Amino acid sequence: EIYIYIYIYIYIHMAEVNDHLEIKFRLSDGSDIGPKSFPDATTVATLKETVVAQWPREKENGPKTVKDVKLISAGRILENNKTVGDCRSPLSGAVTTMHVLIQPQVTEKEKKKKPKGDLKKQNKCVCLCFGRRF
Repeated sequence: EIYIYIYIYIYIHMAEVNDHLEIKFRLSDGSDIGPKSFPDATTVATLKETVVAQWPREKENGPKTVKDVKLISAGRILENNKTVGDCRSPLSGAVTTMHVLIQPQVTEKEKKKKPKGDLKKQNKCVCLCFGRRF
């Protein structure tokens, strides 16, 4: 009977562990946030909120909002509505590294500063290929 209880405890405990994913967030300078455990049902949007909240204060150009953050896992940009369970690696028990890209949103004021369509001011490159007919 003791063996059955131990087996059940281990099985339940492993199921609880498997319902979570250990994630660390790799920043562009090579430093990390985490690792931290997240339930499988956690959305990518929630992960982005974690990155914004835990961004090191001493680092410049940190994200101001979730819209400034892009997360990459296994070479793919993750969509906000996906869950941690959707991003799970086939390697169980390993810490998953997600790369963080910060792309600040362009404000209307900044959009107006950019020159629009003056062809004389734009640099262009043209490639012409001439063939000979025989």
